[in-house]
Amino acid sequence: MSPRRARTYDESDARVRPGPASRPRTKVRPAHADAVPGRVLTVDRGRYTCLVEDRSVAAMKARELGRQGVVVGDAVGLVGDVSGDEGALARVVRVEPRRTVLRRTADDDDPVERVLVANAEQLVVVAALAEPEPSHRLVDRCLVAAYDAGLQPLLCLTKADLADPTPLLETYAPLGVPAVVTRRDRERAGLEELVGWLRGRVSVLVGRSGVGKSTLVNSLVPGAHRTVGKVNAVTGRGRHTSTSALALPLPGGGWVVDTPGVRSFGLAHVDPRRLLHAFPDLAAVSDHCPRGCTHAATEPECALDQAAATGQVSSARLASYRRLIEARERREGD
Repeated sequence: MSPRRARTYDESDARVRPGPASRPRTKVRPAHADAVPGRVLTVDRGRYTCLVEDRSVAAMKARELGRQGVVVGDAVGLVGDVSGDEGALARVVRVEPRRTVLRRTADDDDPVERVLVANAEQLVVVAALAEPEPSHRLVDRCLVAAYDAGLQPLLCLTKADLADPTPLLETYAPLGVPAVVTRRDRERAGLEELVGWLRGRVSVLVGRSGVGKSTLVNSLVPGAHRTVGKVNAVTGRGRHTSTSALALPLPGGGWVVDTPGVRSFGLAHVDPRRLLHAFPDLAAVSDHCPRGCTHAATEPECALDQAAATGQVSSARLASYRRLIEARERREGD
């Protein structure tokens, strides 16, 4: 009997397990020509409440949208069950181009932008005259964000029964920002004037916790039932009561968007050069500035200084503009 020879193995002996069958990926996405138009009213943990005609529809984001964000105020297209019945769920398959975008960052060195609201027309900066004390820096930063987003700013001063609004009004008068003053001790004091500014527009309310945003919303929109918080007697800061932005229709036309209270408003996304476009009187003079001029008070040859000295532009308005530039560069400390 001859000895058994060892077998030589080659690649034909290796078994390759076949992979799962899959179709080749394609960039072609369904057109969803039958998508129903809607408006996003609020966002809560990946679920979107949308207004379709006269009913609220619960929806989720379609997979084909990928990383594209969907925020309050977005005009969207929906497919699926848009009946609005309990348990029904539609899909957001399309986000229409946004006319305006209000953004903020967590900090000035945070590269991640957070879109607060889309397609708004007016930013209402709500500041209490007391309890809590007004934060000029935060108001300045909100104004910068409004100018950068192309929104009309409106200053709403609350709790005028606790402090005189005159000093704060004088601070922002050079900017030409309209202001409304409300009180708590008289029913609807200042509210009718505020309604006049909001009617027919999409307005976003932004401010610190405890300044009275939710109280205003409850007065403006009967049945809104926004939770109202109290100011901490030790820290002087309000407690967060609104946890997500919510768009509500105003009686008589228009929309108001209540947002959670903020303690800082990062402006890392704002290019200071764009801020000048919100001041056409100053922008016209800035053409005579040397190349690379930042228009700050430390610039030795800024044409804005000469224009203010000769009365061509308002020196008070120039000072206010420069304060906004400094607010963009200075970290919010409150």
